[in-house]
Amino acid sequence: MPRVKTMNLKLTWILAAWLASVALPAVAEEPAPEQGVAWESLTEAQQKLLAKQRETWNTIPPGRQQAMAVGSERWVTMTPEQQAKARERWSKWKKLPPEQRGKLRDRWRRFHELTPEEKEALRDKYQRFQSLSAEQREALRDRWRQMTPEQRQRVIQRRAPQRRPAPAPTRPPR
Repeated sequence: MPRVKTMNLKLTWILAAWLASVALPAVAEEPAPEQGVAWESLTEAQQKLLAKQRETWNTIPPGRQQAMAVGSERWVTMTPEQQAKARERWSKWKKLPPEQRGKLRDRWRRFHELTPEEKEALRDKYQRFQSLSAEQREALRDRWRQMTPEQRQRVIQRRAPQRRPAPAPTRPPR
């Protein structure tokens, strides 16, 4: 149980949100690329999947086109089981209130800002959390819910890996 006490539950929830949204095509908001994706550059399988968008494809913003192309490419490589899970996650996502979606997007963004080492540590903590029994996980959740915001913040700060400051930029010689 001591290991359980050291687990950073908030970061675990961030990872859980990330894992829940991994298979969702075009959910992550990314900067729009300079150019869109030409319909003709999509594979036959992608075109078939995106057939409803064919007539309006050129009116879709370039960033959205890119996201749809990447999502459809990923979709056609999924097994039927993976597609079923993705559909279920997408359905849950669409039912979320806008403010909760915003929180999840923020958690997604913050996860992607972590260093590879921090991401790996978070994944490890998530795996340890998942390996607990249902009763242990629920006890940990209950303990978290009973904490004040200040107590939660202290736990997060105590458990967070120490980030090294970014190196100072160097000037090129004149």
